[in-house]
Amino acid sequence: MTTMTDTAATSTTNATNAHFTDPLLGSNFKGYPRTQPPRLRSEVGAAGWNMLAGDLPLPLAMLKREALEHNLAWMQSRVREWGIDLAPHGKTSMSPQLFQRQLKAGAWGLTFATVTQLAVGVAAGVRRTLIANQVVSDEDLAGIQMLLRATAGLRIVFLVDSLAQLGLIEDWARRHPASVPFEVMIEIGVEGARTGCRTHEQAVTLATRLRASDAVKLVGIETYEGQGATGVSEPDTAYANTLMDRVEAIARHCDTHKLFETDEVLVSAGGSAIFDLVAGRLKPALGSPVRGLLRAGCYVTHDHGFYQRMVSALDERLGCQCGEGLRPAMEVWATVQSRPEPGLAILAVGKRDISFDLSMPVPIARAARGALEAQAVPAGWKITALNDQHAYLRWDASEEAEAPQVGDRVGLGISHPCTTFDKWHWMPIVENDYRVSDAVAMHF
Repeated sequence: MTTMTDTAATSTTNATNAHFTDPLLGSNFKGYPRTQPPRLRSEVGAAGWNMLAGDLPLPLAMLKREALEHNLAWMQSRVREWGIDLAPHGKTSMSPQLFQRQLKAGAWGLTFATVTQLAVGVAAGVRRTLIANQVVSDEDLAGIQMLLRATAGLRIVFLVDSLAQLGLIEDWARRHPASVPFEVMIEIGVEGARTGCRTHEQAVTLATRLRASDAVKLVGIETYEGQGATGVSEPDTAYANTLMDRVEAIARHCDTHKLFETDEVLVSAGGSAIFDLVAGRLKPALGSPVRGLLRAGCYVTHDHGFYQRMVSALDERLGCQCGEGLRPAMEVWATVQSRPEPGLAILAVGKRDISFDLSMPVPIARAARGALEAQAVPAGWKITALNDQHAYLRWDASEEAEAPQVGDRVGLGISHPCTTFDKWHWMPIVENDYRVSDAVAMHF
């Protein structure tokens, strides 16, 4: 029987789908030209804009099409070689257009951190989803059930790591007897890090209780290895192997004692730093078929900072030649607005526009006012600080002859794409000559 709530949810979902698929962009969005009329996202590529021609206001975050497409294909080919699947973190971009590109490239599904994020993915057409996090609140549990009722073929799996969390889920289910059992995975955690069972005994006890509960169905085991990564292969390999030994041990226990309630066991891991070290351990030999799911998300744009450093070690392990691996696909461009003292230029870009949580942005390119080609920057250029709307670009005295001038444009590479995406409502996709050929929208 269809209820008024279900009908309202379906109507809301349909309206949301249209909004997410092709939103109307305009000058109320940062980076959109004030002199241009509003356009649907799908119409931006036909506008004839070029960032270097001054058609778009700065600061502006943008995606390089060729690097973006390379990264999508590269990662999909890696998981195919490893015999596993990809369920990348949608929280990286929260962009329906990038979700669709990832799915079209071959991703099994997408991963999110919250029910709110997941709802954006569902509206964008994602039907296999993971929440790589613990769900505990009544509102989120109800939200999952509403999404499942309103969306044919939708699958939602989230993490559990304690009896206390299970008790909250069971309490909610008792008050909502018409709900379907939640699909869950046990998370294996690391001492001193974030969530997850710290010991084998803790995980075994939880698995036994999950099997006895009518509120949930245990369908897999999960972990996150990224918080222990160093970028040095020897310690990272030892660390990843130890963690995955724990994952495999609890998976075997659950399999032997028939604690899984699924025809296909999910085993998942994989941040964006040392994913190659866990990829080969995601399909342990069990009595049931196993689907290994890698969740790396930052690969889609990569970066010029933290992940470039981490993945350089990964490239060595994989034997990737220069340029074969992941490539930085995101840049943020800004104008030089002031030269207040020798050795210092102030750029009109700041913490509201670009990531700074892992390290400062990296100057990678420059273009004089009116120039239609970008050039490399001197090696000594460095961003030393950010305010909310300003960046401090400094250089050595020996490079004064190549110093930027007021009105010049400077391209910055990022460190950590997640916290640049969330500062923008849209980004143009540009060719290597900075002609705008497409656009994506973000929904944080």
